Amino acid sequence: MNRPDFSKAKWRKSGVSGDGGCVEVAYVDGVIGVRDTKDNGAGPVLAFTQREWTAFLAGAQAGEFELNELAD
Repeated sequence: MNRPDFSKAKWRKSGVSGDGGCVEVAYVDGVIGVRDTKDNGAGPVLAFTQREWTAFLAGAQAGEFELNELAD
């Protein structure tokens, strides 16, 4: 996957995000980027294809990433 330029992306974060634990998401050239808000845009960006992002969201909605599940 070619890494898109996220420098001018419109980043969004959840309205239910609290202080200190937020991530932002952006969509550029068919790629979803995820970054940590506390890095003020200077930190790394995780990049996902649409297919990867859809699979992640489905897993999250199904509870596959609950902390008690990850500890097993």
